[in-house]
Amino acid sequence: MASSLITLLLSLLFLHHHSLSSIANPHKLHKLKPHLLSHLPRSKHSDHKPTEFFEVSKPIKLPNTKPCSNLVLTHDFAFTYGQPPVLASFHGPPPHCPSTQFSRIVLEWRATCRGTQFDRIFGVWLGGVELLRSCTAEPTSSGIVWTVEKDVTRYYSILTRNQTQKLSVYLGNVVDSTYTGVYHVNVSFHFYPVEKEKILKGFGVNSGFGFNSWADLVLPISRNLPLNDGLWFEIRKSGEIQLKEFEIPRNTYRAVLEVYVSFHENDEFWYSNLPNDYLAENGITDMPGNGPFREVVVSLDGKVVGAVWPFTVIYTGGMNPLLWAPISGIGSFDLPSYDIEITPFLGKILDGKIHKFGFNVTNALNVWFVDANLHLWLDKHSTKTEGKLLKHVSPPLVFSEVSNFKGLNGEFTTNANRKVLSIGWVKSSFGSFVTHSLQEFSYSNSLVMDNDANTQIIDQKIHFNDTVYVKTPFLDVHTIKSEKKFPLFLYLDYFDQGNGHYLYVTNLTLRFDENRSSKLAGCELSKSSLKNTQDGLGYLFIENNHIVGASASTQQLYSYKEDGKFCYFRNVSSSDYDIVYDEVKNGCSQRELDFPSAFGSGNQIFSHSKGFSSI
Repeated sequence: MASSLITLLLSLLFLHHHSLSSIANPHKLHKLKPHLLSHLPRSKHSDHKPTEFFEVSKPIKLPNTKPCSNLVLTHDFAFTYGQPPVLASFHGPPPHCPSTQFSRIVLEWRATCRGTQFDRIFGVWLGGVELLRSCTAEPTSSGIVWTVEKDVTRYYSILTRNQTQKLSVYLGNVVDSTYTGVYHVNVSFHFYPVEKEKILKGFGVNSGFGFNSWADLVLPISRNLPLNDGLWFEIRKSGEIQLKEFEIPRNTYRAVLEVYVSFHENDEFWYSNLPNDYLAENGITDMPGNGPFREVVVSLDGKVVGAVWPFTVIYTGGMNPLLWAPISGIGSFDLPSYDIEITPFLGKILDGKIHKFGFNVTNALNVWFVDANLHLWLDKHSTKTEGKLLKHVSPPLVFSEVSNFKGLNGEFTTNANRKVLSIGWVKSSFGSFVTHSLQEFSYSNSLVMDNDANTQIIDQKIHFNDTVYVKTPFLDVHTIKSEKKFPLFLYLDYFDQGNGHYLYVTNLTLRFDENRSSKLAGCELSKSSLKNTQDGLGYLFIENNHIVGASASTQQLYSYKEDGKFCYFRNVSSSDYDIVYDEVKNGCSQRELDFPSAFGSGNQIFSHSKGFSSI
């Protein structure tokens, strides 16, 4: 993938006669990336030990049992770009495991790398079902290591299947005289047996009526092996639709489509893309356009059934690689997936025939990687369920774009809204129930180009809300809500300080907030809140078309609370590759329940970053 924002500066190390572009835009730096981490002086890492990169996230809640672990794949990813995925045989839980019931299953990705390398997107699939999408960390000459641990219990039915399946891993890497980093990877699975006392008390790990349990079957909505590149679909332009045929068992009573999304090349920083009229009038041909709005639209047999307005994941080479060393960007090591309730449409697809899911991306430029997993709950006491779509409302996207510019300076405002409502009835051996699914989206993006385009300011807000109401056979209403907010602020400035001296500044705030709740007959079953914010400030120093230094600082505040019983808080800061502050709290004291509304007065966060690292 083309995955870094700073590529322009690499060529300055070698092509002295080229001038740095005066337009402050992430894509301008994206094309000729410098590997800043590889050029940090050895004095920064005097022990020469690999540095551990990490993404801040809450710990996985594990039972008090010893896991049965299985190392499934060990591989060195060298020149793998455009090649078929690496395959390994997966046989389910280890045969020596003392239990056949598990309350938690964890996928562990552990990798090391040394040298010079881009950040690379990768995916892990089991039987075509995507389990993990992630980005590699960028290596240094002294080496790096990173581990991703993901709770994959929701894929229980395929992970415990009593048959051999293919585990597929695609990591498109390039190794040559310049890019020397080889990714050495281990992929393991840890199966945590159910605690004996819970089994004796009847607490099965798969109890519940479709909303408190994992699916009985997961179907891959991805490309089929054998093929080159990954199993994801590639969407390279607006209007292009990728389709996948599927057929579901006729005793299905609930269906949820889990969608994975990542964006690359000319759309890696889609939120900064400028309107086409601005680019045309200024004669700019080397920057991507189509404006800053994107959405993934999901269709079923040609009818829009939902959408994804994705979180703005910044990969580990983004803006300034030092921003993400060693604290990785939110979602970069475990890209989020997005659920769309398909249950209202079961009446349309319970006919034993082939149907098609379709994926397209509004305003897309190359390239988007999209695939999905279809989670199905089956009625074990019946061979056939019935259903009917009662109502489906999916108005066209409400979209507005206002451009006000003169020459290279201007202001651009983009707003969008979408709503998808679906209501369906299903009859099974449990009885009849009606499912209401509502998706509501709102989007705003304010983009400013100033100082003859040497300054770019982006202020973007995405609200992404899902609500599912189920009227059960017992006339109770089960409500599941997810309210997400994805604010992004990005300030880029390019200063000409005279005498061939330039300073490129990146200042950003990245947030992922989500409130989730579940209620039955008005009584709260569960409630959780996540507030996750990163602030970053980075500098690139240029003298006479040479990169002479770089500096970056990042602070992250992470606060998660669940039902007032499980809380996790972390406040961590880095400066020029080093952790300068790290506070971790477990437990639901008042401090963990209260999350700061802001980081405070800007530059205080970066007080450790007065100097810069010479290259």
